[in-house]
Formats: sequence, C-alpha cells, structure tokens
Amino acid sequence: MSKALFTVGPVLSFRGVSQTGQWQVTALVGVVAGAAFPVLSVDGQSCPAPKVLLERPKETILRYDLSCDQQAQERTVQFGLGQGGPQWQFSIPGQDYAPRMAYVSCNGFSDPSGMRKLVRPENAVWADLISNHDSDLRAASYVLDKEQLWHEGRIHDKGLKRFHLLLMGGDQIYFDSIWEDVKPLKKWVGMSRKEQLAFKVSVALEKEIESYYFGLYANRWLPDTRRDWGHSKPNLDAADAMARIPTVMMWDDHDIFDGWGSYSPAMQHCELFQVLMRHARRAFWVFQLQHAVDDLPPLQLLQRANVSQQDPQYEPMQWSARLKGDRLALPLLDGQPGFSFGYHLGPVSLFVADLRTERSRTQVLGADTWTAMQAWLNTLRDGKPAYPGSKCQHLIFLSSVPVAHPKLSLAEGLLDTFGQDHVLDSNADDLKDHWSHGDHEGERKRLLESLTRIAEQRMLRVSIASGDVHVAAWGSCYRRDIPPTSNWAQIQQFTSSGVVHPSLIGVAERLFLQLLNHTASKVQSIDVQHCVEMMLFPGFNRYVMPARNWLAFELDMGGETGCKLWATWRCENEVGFSNHLQAVHPAQK
Repeated sequence: MSKALFTVGPVLSFRGVSQTGQWQVTALVGVVAGAAFPVLSVDGQSCPAPKVLLERPKETILRYDLSCDQQAQERTVQFGLGQGGPQWQFSIPGQDYAPRMAYVSCNGFSDPSGMRKLVRPENAVWADLISNHDSDLRAASYVLDKEQLWHEGRIHDKGLKRFHLLLMGGDQIYFDSIWEDVKPLKKWVGMSRKEQLAFKVSVALEKEIESYYFGLYANRWLPDTRRDWGHSKPNLDAADAMARIPTVMMWDDHDIFDGWGSYSPAMQHCELFQVLMRHARRAFWVFQLQHAVDDLPPLQLLQRANVSQQDPQYEPMQWSARLKGDRLALPLLDGQPGFSFGYHLGPVSLFVADLRTERSRTQVLGADTWTAMQAWLNTLRDGKPAYPGSKCQHLIFLSSVPVAHPKLSLAEGLLDTFGQDHVLDSNADDLKDHWSHGDHEGERKRLLESLTRIAEQRMLRVSIASGDVHVAAWGSCYRRDIPPTSNWAQIQQFTSSGVVHPSLIGVAERLFLQLLNHTASKVQSIDVQHCVEMMLFPGFNRYVMPARNWLAFELDMGGETGCKLWATWRCENEVGFSNHLQAVHPAQK
C-alpha cells in the first residue's frame, strides 16, 4: 500500500539560499482529494500551511516549506509526520561551504522490453546512491570506500558522506508510453504522414492527454508495488532518494516524449504535438519545478520580423514579476521563455539550462535565452580565493545532452537525407539532439566561447554535467591557442546516464558501442581556437563505459590555492559497483 499516506511524494526541491541565510527546501506531496492536509514538522517546528499547486478530481498536490537556517557547520535536520508517522532527513551544508552533489539522469525506460536485459534489479543504481548517502540505509555491498579515498587524498574529510543536492539532468520520467496507453494516439501512430499532420484533437482526447501527463508522475514516482513509508525495510528507489536529498531538476525530451524538438518543422507545429507539449509543460512545472499550475503562462510565439519558422521564438517571460508572490519560487532567469535558472553556493555556482522549451532541428536556445544566460554568467564572482569558500571557483553547467560526445558524421548525413518523423523510432532524434550534430555546431561554438570567456574573466573552472546517452563518459573542451598550464581554458564534461535506463547491452547496441569508441579517438576541431576531445574513461581502457551509473561532485575545501573539485562515477557491474575518479584543479593563469 504505497499510497496509504500520499498519492505521490514527498519530493524535496532546493530553492536556494535566502538573504537571511536560510537553506530553502520544499516538499511536494499529493493527497486524496477532499482529505485533510497533513501536518508536517521540520527541525522540531511545525511547517507553515502548504501551498496548493494543483487540484485534480481525485488528488490535490501540495508544497510544504521545509526551509532551515544554515549554520557555521553542516547539520542534518529531520522532517515528517507527527504522532508516530514516518520521518525523513536531509542535510544542510555549513555557511560558505560548497554542497556535496549527486547527479543522475534517465530515471526510467522508453521500451519495457529493454529492462528484461538487465542482470541486476531495476533500482540497483538508486540503491547504491542511497546507501552511499545515508549510513542508516546502507547495504554493505554498496558502500563507497571513503576511508581508502581519504588516505589517498581524494576526499578532504572521510566523515562527510551525505549529499546536500540531487541534480537530475533530464528524463526524470518517461512519457513515451503515452503512444501505447492512449488509444487514439496508438491509432495516430499508424496513420499516414498527411493524416497525422491534419489530425484534430478533440476536447475529450485533450482531457485524456492532460490526465495522462498529470497522473503518470504519481504512478512512476510512487509506484503501487513499493512498500509504504514507515516500513522497516527501505525500498532504496528513486522515491527514497527524492525524499531525502533536495532535488534540482531540468527536463529533457522524454519528460515530454521521445525526441521532442528534433522532428521536422511541420510535425513539431502540428496540432497534436502542440497539445502534448502544452500539458507536458504544465505537469513539469508542477511536479518537477514545484510551482502552482495557475502561475504558468502559456508560451506565445514572438511576432518578430525575419524569424525562421523552423526556429520558433517565444515571448520572453519576466519570471521575477510573474512569481513575486511566491517566496519560494525558483530563480528563473528573466527575459527568457524557458525555465533556465542558476545558483551561487559559496565556492561553486550551478547553472541549470533548459534545452527543450525552444528546441528545433536547427536551434537549441533562442536569442533571448542566450542574452539572459550571458547576463547571469556575468554575475559570477572572481575565483581567486581570499579564504576557502569566499569566491566562486567552480561553475557546474548542467546540459541535458552532451556537449562533448563522439561525432557520427556519416550517420548524421544518412538521417538528414533519409530522415523520418516516427515517434517510436528514436535513432534519428537521438543524433539530431546532440550539440555535436552539424545543425547545432554554431551554438556549440557559442556555448564554449561563452564559458571560456567567463572562466578567463573570473579565473574559475567550468565543468559540464550531462546525461541522455545511457553511458558514462569523460570529455574535454579546450582552447588550443592557450597553454595547457592555463587550465581555465579547459572545460571538462562528465556524462552520467542512466540511473535506471539500461546501457548499451544488446547485440546491435554493442556494435554501435564499437563505432562510438572508434569515433571517440578523433579530436573534433570546432574552429581555429576550440577543440573537443573524448578522453579515455578513468580506470577503463575505452572512451565510453557501457554501464548504468551515477556521479558525485565533492569539493576539497582544504587547498591553500583554491578548491579542487572531485567527480566520482559509480558504475554498475555484475558483482557490484566500481569507482572512477577525475579531479578539476583550481584555476591557474
């Protein structure tokens, strides 16, 4: 009876650090419609009355404020239901210290048959992450050997183990099942292209689509098969993780449906696709960004001269004005139509890029979003530290699709020549999604120029966290005109995917893996200055690690010249998990 208490949740969400020094966290929960709102407490105090985010015929979605004061040293606080009800914990970093972060992507699967290929349980990777996070939930076979890493100097303090943030870089939920579960859509898939483009969405069908998008979160994030909250044996699944580590989420295509943004302009703009996007966007706003559904304005096409129909430009939002009544609103960038936002957290800053709202086959971000992102980058503080934690020394840029990835030019050319718009065949859109695709090379160059510019101006290191591709990989983007000793010009990318989705394990996928590893050995020259290079995966003799995995980011605060960022992949194998570490050293001129 997983839903004895809540229909969904609790799902924690990080909302930033307030001007008064509060570590702002919210909890989303769903309750049966008409039921009394649960009374939650945090850190020994009753929570304020919850904010209603959404009211559905059978459930109400609520958001509770769990914010607590940040203190000189890190601490763990407890929240939950009173009178013997279940309790959870989350941790708060000390003032001026960087949060320890875990990164995951691809929490689900597009094809149920793929899950039958797994040699270990569906939630084995989540279990490993949770067991490394919370000693009370640990299983001995999953524990990361912090004692050994401490002796090797790879982490600063062997006693610190809990994560403060859970970065979720895309595909937190897979909506591809809508094409099978909603019968009119299953029929639509079998129509001719002409019939698909002319298809009209009835009022009844739109209501069914809306119900599907809002209902699937509860089914996937708190499935009926799991043990209820308060059970003596934890489930060690995504729900356990999201209830114990405040999340930072950004969507990718599967949060809408597979390949959104990489179809032909005619298909992207057809009535059915626009209806699907509208309701996926509203559900994402409520469940992943934890905002009231009534606070979301519709996307409006910008009526501007000389704008290509292939590259839709939407009216930018003044989010701060739109959400001024919500004290716990996310810091969405003003002047953009999408949901990009960022945080400054002591010696580390975090930028979360929305790469889906404005995506087309030839566009990743619209003009207004580029301007808003540049303005945010200019708010970064200088990286040279007066004391540990005083300045921003590392920027982590969340990109749902990889910036550095093997480039398959021949396959791109074939798909461009013999392209397709079939929603059940993801091969074409997967390639067209990547920054490395020929149609997006200009924007990839612009992104790298923007990131290296701010790295030089502020003397800090930039790292990219990415997912999507169902493998673990390490890439490097660098300026060839800058000496290697000036490491600010080197951007490392850490790809981690998937936490649930199977990696490349089928026969055809293994052949594709061989092609990836062969292509990865070639340096990609973007222009006379910028190069992208795949690196041999740490502790592995190939460029691409075909394993489910998750990633940890930890800052070593003990260096006199600055903070070193450690990235640690935990990769699944048949008997357990392996550690793969890479360091990002403080910036040097």
